[in-house]
Amino acid sequence: MLTTRNVTGAPNWIDLGTPDLDGAGAFYGGLFGWRFRPGGPESGGYGFFQLDGRTTAGGMQTSEEQGPPSWTVYFRTPDADATAKAAEEAHGSVLMQPMNVLDQGRMALLADKSGVRFGLWQPGANKGLDVVREPGSLRWLELYTTDVPAAAGFYNATLGLETFALDFYGGTYTTLSPGGEGEDAMFGGLVDKADDPAEARAPSYWLPYFEVTDTDAAVEKARAAGGTVRMPATDLPDVGRIAKLADPYGARFAVIRSVDRQGVSDTP
Repeated sequence: MLTTRNVTGAPNWIDLGTPDLDGAGAFYGGLFGWRFRPGGPESGGYGFFQLDGRTTAGGMQTSEEQGPPSWTVYFRTPDADATAKAAEEAHGSVLMQPMNVLDQGRMALLADKSGVRFGLWQPGANKGLDVVREPGSLRWLELYTTDVPAAAGFYNATLGLETFALDFYGGTYTTLSPGGEGEDAMFGGLVDKADDPAEARAPSYWLPYFEVTDTDAAVEKARAAGGTVRMPATDLPDVGRIAKLADPYGARFAVIRSVDRQGVSDTP
């Protein structure tokens, strides 16, 4: 399960690139209760979305040249340089070379072999997200791709991620876990885009799911605030009620009211 006990290969950060940081802050604030805290003059405009003082995500204003509005997921690594090299050897690419972010950590931006963007975070003073799995925070991740086996091989070679096959509605769902942590540590899944009508025509990408207390209410809030409903609220037995949305600027995300939000322990 996704926790803030960030072992190697686990997702430990997520951030939003948007052309209107104030507008995005208002949208996600109304939807999840987030407040945006600027990072200060040395941060280059980067800041933090927070829920009751705990960081749930990062965010910054981006230009058209930097790509379309989107969420980027980062994975924990003890050595960003070595992991970036491993990605290249696995036929991925380095979009931004590893660099220090003040004393907070070391980051890099990569693309997998099919061109899907993701990040690396080597913790310094900033160990990662303060909260996950609670309402208003990151709950799950899915990679929509055209080749699930190839994606599984790439992320195993680059980050050491392991996959497990689950029987799911008459088919197979491929889950992801940090290496050596077992199936109980799953934090996301790999999905063939062709199997999902909401994703079939979209580019391959990582989709973040945020926990909510009421999926239908979240859908209506998003719609009223200028967001787009990409997939209406839908029940998945034994999983929860989900919906796929996009913010007013086009960044895609999903919401879920999980069947079980109890018994969460993030202690090491």
